Amino acid sequence: MSTVIDNAPYSAFHKRLALACSGGPLLDGYILSIVGVAVIGMKPQLGLSTAQVSLIGAAALIGMFVGGAVFGVLTDKIGREVMYTADLLVMIACSVASFWAQDVWMIVALRVVMGMAVAADYPIATSLLAEWLPVRDRGRLLGKQIIAWYAGSVLAYVVGYLFLQFGGADSWRWMLASSALLCVFFLLVRRGSPESPLWLAQHGRTEEAVTVVRKHLGAEVSAAELLAGEPPVSERLALSGVRELFSTEYRRRTLFCGLFFLCQVGPLFAMLTFGPQILESFGMPGGNIMDTLGTGAVSLVFLLGCYPALRTIDSYGRKPTIIWSFALMIVPLALLGVWPAAPAAIAMLALCAYAFFCGGANVLDWTYPNELFPTHVRATAVGFATSVSRIGAAVGTYLLPLSLTGLGTGPTMLIAAAVTACGLLVCVLWAEETKGVGLQQAAAADGVTVAVAGDDPAPAGSRGPVQVRA
Repeated sequence: MSTVIDNAPYSAFHKRLALACSGGPLLDGYILSIVGVAVIGMKPQLGLSTAQVSLIGAAALIGMFVGGAVFGVLTDKIGREVMYTADLLVMIACSVASFWAQDVWMIVALRVVMGMAVAADYPIATSLLAEWLPVRDRGRLLGKQIIAWYAGSVLAYVVGYLFLQFGGADSWRWMLASSALLCVFFLLVRRGSPESPLWLAQHGRTEEAVTVVRKHLGAEVSAAELLAGEPPVSERLALSGVRELFSTEYRRRTLFCGLFFLCQVGPLFAMLTFGPQILESFGMPGGNIMDTLGTGAVSLVFLLGCYPALRTIDSYGRKPTIIWSFALMIVPLALLGVWPAAPAAIAMLALCAYAFFCGGANVLDWTYPNELFPTHVRATAVGFATSVSRIGAAVGTYLLPLSLTGLGTGPTMLIAAAVTACGLLVCVLWAEETKGVGLQQAAAADGVTVAVAGDDPAPAGSRGPVQVRA
């Protein structure tokens, strides 16, 4: 990657682009969390069974599985900018249509489509952002995208609570439709966002690539610099897309990104979607006040836990941060598993501890897949990791209410702890260190050292081109 981009000063352009790219994660957090509150009014009005409630909770995640797999590949083929606003238009249409839903199957269908649109945004927006960021800010700003997810989740519980208090019997319809306003906001923020110069250069549009760098960074760059460290065109065309993710060079990284993401969000999404039911199982008063606000408080702690992790990924490194994060997440889940009769206050504290410790894994959800794969399959890798993670999230979200009813709270929490322990094992075995490494260098195939054109993009104190190692 050009040292012009790697060493660029952090500017207002980067701030606006980071805000624009945060739209997908924020909408994801909002859309997935608001349904957990909406089912409180939806269940009696539509006469929903436990299985139907589970299906509604998992529907958007099923859509995300399909959307991540399909649109990541398309983003690498047709560009980041082309699809940058289309997904928001789909979300607006589905949000508005949700207000008029008359049965469970219409709600499920709309949420599947919304999930596809949200998943499409991840490879589009995070790849675009990664390919514009200077190396010293890359981990921090990619990590901050997950903060937007939890901000959306907290906002959903606040909005949901207000609708429950003042919206009447049909408040659930307004909750599901309310995401349209957020979509419109980000649609306006994204106006004028540029295409990735790396993608443009790789697809022969070198003059455009040079022009956008000059316009937004105020610097001159050559096509040769932009393409430095990338595989030759013939090699990219011979093996591309998902096939390349499972080639010898990238198979381990593909499995690592997908599996750690899956083991993290499986329990996490289930708890956020059905947080009120979990807290009620520990004795917290049910209804629309304490359990809803309690889940909102846990979501806020998820957000707060990301901030110290943003510092450790750049000071101590990505690998130790994610290992310790998974290790510490196991403790409160295991505590609740062996003490299912814990008082509501203890259960609340344990869930908050889990939420806080989750910060390290959270900020690396999109940082790792964007750093470990080259430009021509970067969005494909992000989309694939997102899809795999949503398998776990969908299964966990569908099974959690059934598990609480059939197995009880203790076994349910022990299952969540076991899944998290699997994530810890994956990180210990396969996590790599990419702290302070240029994007092309970090994405180089295992065992390959990449020389980048121009000056050394690494921070002071490093020694030039490096080899990324586990």
